[in-house]
Amino acid sequence: MTAPDAAELRRRTQDLLAAHPPATTGRTEFLKARFDAGLAWVHYPAGLGGLDAPRSLQPVVDAELAAAGAPDNDPRRIGIGLGMAAPTILGYGTDEQKERFLRPLWVGEEVWCQLFSEPGAGSDLAALGTRAVRDGEDWVVDGQKVWTSSAHLARWAILIARTDPDQPKHRGISYFICDMTDPGVEVRPLRQITGEAEFNEVFLTGVRISDSRRLGPVGEGWKVAQTTLMNERVSIGGARIPREGGMIGPVARTWRERPELRTHDLHRRLLTLWVEAEVARLTGTRLRQQLVAGQPGPEGSGMKLAFARLNQEISGLEVELLGQEGLLYGDWTMRRPELVDFTGRDAGYRYLRSKGNSIEGGTSEVLLNIVAERVLGLPAEPRNDKDVAWKDLAR
Repeated sequence: MTAPDAAELRRRTQDLLAAHPPATTGRTEFLKARFDAGLAWVHYPAGLGGLDAPRSLQPVVDAELAAAGAPDNDPRRIGIGLGMAAPTILGYGTDEQKERFLRPLWVGEEVWCQLFSEPGAGSDLAALGTRAVRDGEDWVVDGQKVWTSSAHLARWAILIARTDPDQPKHRGISYFICDMTDPGVEVRPLRQITGEAEFNEVFLTGVRISDSRRLGPVGEGWKVAQTTLMNERVSIGGARIPREGGMIGPVARTWRERPELRTHDLHRRLLTLWVEAEVARLTGTRLRQQLVAGQPGPEGSGMKLAFARLNQEISGLEVELLGQEGLLYGDWTMRRPELVDFTGRDAGYRYLRSKGNSIEGGTSEVLLNIVAERVLGLPAEPRNDKDVAWKDLAR
């Protein structure tokens, strides 16, 4: 079967709009119809929200739907599912898992979270200590996860746990899909410097997970997790944004609208950051084009590095530009938000929230190592734990 071209995708999109007019069709009903028509993510297989079309043609569908006023699936609210869980399920899931999880994930009926980081294994994720012990057709999981975005909203979680402590730390890990409503799953809020608690800590006590919810072979969870992590970094650092989108936008608007705040030094710094933000945006475009040829590679780590540094420097400049106003903070109310909204909040929020950008999605220090070793080809750092069983490592 020949993959559809742009003209065919436009025709299919118009057929969808004719059969399900956005003005008279409920949002969820329309999104389900779009998924079933293969127009959710066109590069996915037929029957799983796609048409086996080139990834580069997705904007053709999106433009047609946007012009017709069709609803989207609120991607910021379900970013973990779209950017991390979905490509991992597609790559390693069984046919049954793909059919069960991908449609409600894309439609937004089921929110996902990521149970990876731990209090004693954040930057060194492979040192994780959460255990999964086989018991018949189930696995019994005990441990603690931390920095879990959206855990208070999530129905499902992607989870990595140690299934063989006699293996070195990068082996003996397996990858699971965890039902966040199951007995033994406890979610506690982590209040952040912003006053909110979008992050959580998750305690797993005797949680039973069926072996049918394992992704990939037993003991090869680290390999599966690499798919998740590479997609995560692309989704964080390589998001599609317009010129002056993201954090640089509010600063540029303030500069234009309030000339009384300008100084020569601030002008010089703003120009430098504006150019760097535009370079990062265009680099993200090139990275997305490279994805057409296959899975994301280590280049996404470089994009995520740039994203974190620029957000922190731009938000710092914005606070300085506003002077005394920059010291104000709109609302310290403890909330558990559904999404992170950088541009819809005040400068103080952007400044405080951006501090987490160099930690979440892989610390900048770890990502620098990845870029050095896997992009630049520099010698790897010496490791003395490569062939040591996890249970024998000092902790």
